[in-house]
Amino acid sequence: MRVVGIDLSGPKNHRDTVLMVFEAADSQLRFIKCRNHMSDEEILKEIADQSQLDEVVIGIDAPLSYEDGGGDRESDRALRKFIVELGMKPGSIMAPTFNRMVYLTLRGIRLSREIERQASSNPVSIVEVHPGAVIGSRLSSIEMNDVLTYKQDLQVRKALLPWFEQQQLIGIPDTAAEQTHAIDACAAALGAWHWGDHTCTPKWRYAAKPPLHPYDFCC
Repeated sequence: MRVVGIDLSGPKNHRDTVLMVFEAADSQLRFIKCRNHMSDEEILKEIADQSQLDEVVIGIDAPLSYEDGGGDRESDRALRKFIVELGMKPGSIMAPTFNRMVYLTLRGIRLSREIERQASSNPVSIVEVHPGAVIGSRLSSIEMNDVLTYKQDLQVRKALLPWFEQQQLIGIPDTAAEQTHAIDACAAALGAWHWGDHTCTPKWRYAAKPPLHPYDFCC
């Protein structure tokens, strides 16, 4: 199985879009490659290439649906409640139609549907992932401050690299700590792995409700 974590940015912001590829084997995720500055076309090609090799599970950090009429989806409210109980801040969960989120939502919806539409040699599945919740739900209460500060603090991001190894993500390069988006892509891969591998279990999962909300949401 290939596991791909994507930290998606808005349609014009290719620079901050990071894609991480891992291979799941022997109860580990082994780092394969990191790509950034990714356009939609480049993401689609990378997924197509990976699907020639094996089954692909993709975790995308972006809303992949929105609530008719605007505001929170049921899944947003459920995840917000879950992370607050962990000691995290509720503001990290924003409605897909919020003005800071709407273009990201647009890109996430379009890209996920295009991934499903393109031909692949092996099965390809998609899950929406919240990277901060992936990390926060696997930290002890003593370590929780890390998940609240890693986006601003390089030293915390460096400390997360050996933590990822403890979670069995093996071989992530040290340079990943230099960019918040790379850390988020790794966390998206971790969440997607625990969702997509039958030997694992995500910490939180909200089931898809097609047709308007066609993808599971997990951490």
